[in-house]
Amino acid sequence: MSSSSSARKRIIVGISGASGIIYGIRALQLLRAADVETHLIVSKAAEMTLAYECDYTIKDLREMADHHHAMINIGASISSGSFPTLGMIIVPCSVRTMSEIATGVTGSLMSRAADVVLKERRRLVLGVRETPLHSGHLRTMLQLSDMGSVICPIVPAFYNRPKSLEDIVDHTVGRMLDLFDIDVGAARRWKTDD
Repeated sequence: MSSSSSARKRIIVGISGASGIIYGIRALQLLRAADVETHLIVSKAAEMTLAYECDYTIKDLREMADHHHAMINIGASISSGSFPTLGMIIVPCSVRTMSEIATGVTGSLMSRAADVVLKERRRLVLGVRETPLHSGHLRTMLQLSDMGSVICPIVPAFYNRPKSLEDIVDHTVGRMLDLFDIDVGAARRWKTDD
């Protein structure tokens, strides 16, 4: 790796099959605009969701990332703690993916990469997209929080007076990326008269 590429910020982006794939798409777009190197993992369920919710193809989605990795490629660079990243964002994050990570099951590259991020004490942000939640979901979220992940449910903010669906998505993704100290200019900041 050259010295110029080693200085570039790098993040893993996971997209699972929960509804709300536009959040993952927008994260990739904003990270590219911010010159952050992205490593993408897309679940099979996410490929189905993509077809239901967007006009993008899986090829389009993969081209939004600097690198994409197959879910079955457990030997990918991002499955090793020696591969430096800021961490990983999974957006949207399904309950299935969340549960797999919480139990330490590393049967896919998505859960393996997340497990590596946790063991290396890097930031793991889970944009959980499920409602309502039963007590098992809540216990799993608590377990993940205790393990060091940030549970960031995808909920809209309205203090920023969104005028479109894009405003809502951008603000939410911007706030998630704030958790990695990446300011993409998408989140409107709270201002007081003080």
